[in-house]
Amino acid sequence: MSTHITVKVGNVNIGKDHPVVIQSMTNTDTADINKTVKQVIELSKAGSELVRITVNSDSAAAAVAKIRERLDALGCNTPLVGDFHFNGHKLLAKYPCCAQALAKYRINPGNVGRGSKRDPQFTQMIEFAIKYDKPIRIGVNWGSLDPSVLARLMDENSKSSTPRDSVVVMHDAVITSALESAEKAVEIGLGKDKIILSCKMSGVQDLISVYKDLAERCYYPLHLGLTEAGMGSKGIVSSTAALAILLQQGIGNTIRISLTPEPGGDRCQEVIVAQEILQSMGIRSFTPAVIACPGCGRTTSDYFQQLAQDIQTFLRHKMPEWKTQYAGVENMKVAVMGCVVNGPGESKNANIGISLPGTGEKPVAPVYVDGQKNVTLKGNDIAEQFQKIVEQYVSETYQQ
Repeated sequence: MSTHITVKVGNVNIGKDHPVVIQSMTNTDTADINKTVKQVIELSKAGSELVRITVNSDSAAAAVAKIRERLDALGCNTPLVGDFHFNGHKLLAKYPCCAQALAKYRINPGNVGRGSKRDPQFTQMIEFAIKYDKPIRIGVNWGSLDPSVLARLMDENSKSSTPRDSVVVMHDAVITSALESAEKAVEIGLGKDKIILSCKMSGVQDLISVYKDLAERCYYPLHLGLTEAGMGSKGIVSSTAALAILLQQGIGNTIRISLTPEPGGDRCQEVIVAQEILQSMGIRSFTPAVIACPGCGRTTSDYFQQLAQDIQTFLRHKMPEWKTQYAGVENMKVAVMGCVVNGPGESKNANIGISLPGTGEKPVAPVYVDGQKNVTLKGNDIAEQFQKIVEQYVSETYQQ
């Protein structure tokens, strides 16, 4: 079901046989240049390959070019996507520097304009994309679905001799809005290689159903995301459940995990979750994987848990440096196990593994490198010794 179209967004290729791209969105006031630049850089360093910013006002639009300039000066070349609703046609007309600085425009056909204003204002947005040679994402959201499309399909359904369930009609309306908008964009003159589609839903089964149908009805690259996924474990589990099924079937070319951050929480969590979904499925690798047991009555000490956490933090901290020096290091597997039951076996199957002593076991920790016992660690600085072994393995094993 993969698309045969490639859409280039800045320096990022989306679609065809290219890797699934991770994106995220700032939650700063775009008019606040300092805060927005800071968060874009944080998201980029975490692994976001595209970052969307809100462009909803004159002050926000006026800031976009300055944000781009500041990012470039700081060595951050991550493409910026402009998120437009209601007044995008006005802002792009008034602020040509904004139109030029953005790498892609996100257009929501449900609120680009109401009634008689919809088509002219949509046309204006597409004409700006053509003028500045920018791709677009036609992003339909069921919460802001074009009421005229839904009303038309509901009316047709009521007159049918075999009417469908209203939920099915609503799903069809979401897809129809995206496809008809794409057709209009092409008619206006936008190239097919400038269009990405999304049809976001907030229910797992709704999202799976809609994207399966959408993938069968079009050849455009698709952006996946469970909208309004929620907070914490609920948002993570729901997003994973929906996206994993679709990605396994080859549906989806770029993804975002729309988590609600905890108050004062780290916006970058959504990027890490997206990476972990793709890596756990074997689609892409981003950082060495840490294999750790859950613990049981044999591991009454939390030492192995702390070591696993420390190692995972250590690996993420080192990756920005390693990925520029050591090709393939992101595929490395590190095992941190808590007792003798599965410890040695899992450690042997990883590139590097350590089997810590469980309750009542001899206070030593054998380390295995590529399946062979390498050394036995003991003492109060096992964590530091193990990290040094990992660093030495990376420098000796992966291509520079």
